[in-house]
Amino acid sequence: MKTIKNLKKLLPAVAFAAEEIKLGPTDQFARLGELTIPSIVAGAIRMLLVAAALIAFVFLIIGGIKWITAGGDKEKTAGAQKTLTSALVGLIIVFASWAIIRLIETFFGIQILTLTVPTI
Repeated sequence: MKTIKNLKKLLPAVAFAAEEIKLGPTDQFARLGELTIPSIVAGAIRMLLVAAALIAFVFLIIGGIKWITAGGDKEKTAGAQKTLTSALVGLIIVFASWAIIRLIETFFGIQILTLTVPTI
């Protein structure tokens, strides 16, 4: 008889504890169900553009440091100039690709960076 009374006291606590447990994704993981292939591709395109721009910027800094530390040596200065030229060409390519993406989005109504295609 005593155990039944204890069980009755315990049951509301168990029911209350079950209400507190959330089995679905919460907070930052709640949007994982919204992931689609187009959103992953769009995110990858954006990430590649940012990564390429950052890498080119790092090479600009490296080229500048090489030039400063060349100390008048013709070979080291030429190597630094090649590094700077390559980094600038890389930056131009990154920004040109971003501009082309924006032009395609404007002319055709396709959102490449979010990959939404207009319906008819």
